[in-house]
Amino acid sequence: MKKIIKFIKNNFVLILICLLFLGTRLFRIAEIPSSVYWDEASIGYNAYSVLTTGKDEWGEFIPLHFRAFGEFKLPIYIYSVVASEFIFGLTPLAVRIPAVIFGFLSVVGLYLLVFEITKNLPAQAGKEISLLSSFLFAITPWFFIFSRTGYEAVAGLSLFIWATYFGILSFKKKWFFIFSTLFFILSYYSYNSFRVLTPFVLIPLLVFSFYKKKFAEVLISIIILAVSIIPIYKLYTKDSGLGRLQTVGTKSSIISNYIKNFSPEFLFVKGDSNPRSQIPGNGQLYYLDALFLISGILFILKSQNYKFYAILGILLIAPISASITRENPHALRAILMSPVLSVISAFGVYHFSSFFTKNKNILLTIIIVLYALSFEGYIYKFGTEYNNLSHSAWQYEYKQIFEKQKEGCVSDEFAQPYIFALFYHKVDPYYFRQTKILNKVSDWGFSTVKSFGNFDFPKICRN
Repeated sequence: MKKIIKFIKNNFVLILICLLFLGTRLFRIAEIPSSVYWDEASIGYNAYSVLTTGKDEWGEFIPLHFRAFGEFKLPIYIYSVVASEFIFGLTPLAVRIPAVIFGFLSVVGLYLLVFEITKNLPAQAGKEISLLSSFLFAITPWFFIFSRTGYEAVAGLSLFIWATYFGILSFKKKWFFIFSTLFFILSYYSYNSFRVLTPFVLIPLLVFSFYKKKFAEVLISIIILAVSIIPIYKLYTKDSGLGRLQTVGTKSSIISNYIKNFSPEFLFVKGDSNPRSQIPGNGQLYYLDALFLISGILFILKSQNYKFYAILGILLIAPISASITRENPHALRAILMSPVLSVISAFGVYHFSSFFTKNKNILLTIIIVLYALSFEGYIYKFGTEYNNLSHSAWQYEYKQIFEKQKEGCVSDEFAQPYIFALFYHKVDPYYFRQTKILNKVSDWGFSTVKSFGNFDFPKICRN
């Protein structure tokens, strides 16, 4: 009991941050957003199919890549939903709960990571910056919607943060490097962006570990990495994954796309134009962040600390995945920017407040209150306006249709209606696989269902 009391006392602020995160993410989670988007429906139904039959919707046994609509979803988030649906059934809640858990682990992991890299600072300063990082990350608009909806990216982000943390720990305890490698692998089996970003972090860690003569750990890690890449190689060379990858590519300037992710308009004014990524009319960050990002960058540049410089390095690589795709700027594909910018802002708050030694605590309190008020305003708008502003983006119309319609014709002009029929009616996967009729594969590599059971999905329904 004394140990528990001591733990709570030593980590009281972090516990409050975690409770704030959980409370704001679980608030009406099944109702806001108003319905599941087609990716959520696909994740949910494929998880349901695995849970009940051991196979995905198309009949493949325990796959590592889920064909879904032809874009090949990754396994980590889907299998986490399998566990969630075992408890909650095939529901929006079950699809979204894992995002909250991964988001929670991201907040805790970021605290531990920042605490580890700030150990050269005075003890109180390191803990202060670590707590500020987790607090700002927990309340940032960039991370909010993603960490309460069924997106794979949050799983990838969480695992990437923990992989980096274990990588830092391996500087002192060499066997942590293998844990780091395993978590990087799990990260890039969670979200495609991390297949692009992981080499930028893992390769320098491999080189550093080799330089430090950690030969056994490096060899084991390379073997594990090689094995993990085999299914990816097979996907992109033999299973039509390359065709899908090519459709994601863009002919426009990668440099221009890259820069857009750092534009003030995107960061502070309008944010991502996709209503599924942000409340329309809100930036990815608060205006308040602008001051502390500048202050934080100046502090890091003056620090002469290679670990702090690495923070800026990760910020520079974070938008690469977004910059090579069609839609830009793209908050989801550039999600790694979110925790990194939170850390830089935390350094900025620390640096800014250090100029006011006598009134530092008062100033810190004022800054935290201002951030809390900004978050309160954001939460209020989310709770009162978001569904009205975004219901079509979340394909709410299909929810309305399939809550009433048990059979018949539903147009597939705007999406993949079959997956909503499967999700909302909890269709037996065996029945779906036995009765489905497919259309030809499109130029985009997507599979479309022409009909199953008593449902038809033509372009236009004719009475």
